[in-house]
Amino acid sequence: MILDRFLVTGKVAVVTGSGRGIGAAAAVALAEAGADVVLSSRTEEDLKKVAALVAETGRRAHVVPADLGDPAAAAALAAAAVDAFGRLDIVVNNVGGTYPRPLLETTPEFLEEAFRFNVATAHALTTAAVPAMLEAGGGSVVNISSVMGRVAGRGFAAYGTAKAALAHYTRLAALDLSPRIRVNAIAVGSVATSALDIVVGNPEIRGRMESATPLQRIGEPEDIAAAILYLASPAGAYLTGKVLEVDGGLQVPNLELGLPDL
Repeated sequence: MILDRFLVTGKVAVVTGSGRGIGAAAAVALAEAGADVVLSSRTEEDLKKVAALVAETGRRAHVVPADLGDPAAAAALAAAAVDAFGRLDIVVNNVGGTYPRPLLETTPEFLEEAFRFNVATAHALTTAAVPAMLEAGGGSVVNISSVMGRVAGRGFAAYGTAKAALAHYTRLAALDLSPRIRVNAIAVGSVATSALDIVVGNPEIRGRMESATPLQRIGEPEDIAAAILYLASPAGAYLTGKVLEVDGGLQVPNLELGLPDL
């Protein structure tokens, strides 16, 4: 059956930023599809809650609290997966993000930090995972980029540049690692996670965002988790180097920060 192609039974996945939001939803989805999961983010209590949800599916979770702003900490998750479960097949580079900031307040240091948190950490974990993936017979990497990596909005110079870099990194890494390891990305639109609480919790702002989105709603973490499962599973076996846009149909930003002209 075609649904069997969405199974990842017996595989092992690492999901960064998996204490809540998209990362948590992705970890649970992969577990529901048959994978054991390494969970990592800063807050151990959040990870334990997600681990309990994974356990409810009948799969195993290994919790690794870490500051994934450090590329070395991200890279260490590959070895943690092998130590815990004996193999590694799937990497979801979900951790990332950068606060908006006006261009003239975006220092070189702030830009470098955005690049490190959104790109260098993904590169560190991906390259560390390669030997284990090859040993397992191949693998799949899914990077979480953003709609802001392809559309322009004031205040997003650091974040948008970093996410655009991650999208192109995906294409480059896919070529280097083919044919045994696939590398794809998701350009995520506005999703109801804790990062958007301050806006989606405001009915007026949320209404404006929904009205500016062709599908007339804010995304849910499960919308992205479903796409991650597609790319990570045999269902997506003929895709590599692609950036899947899961953004409600956005062609322009659906949230303007109201930054004035100079």
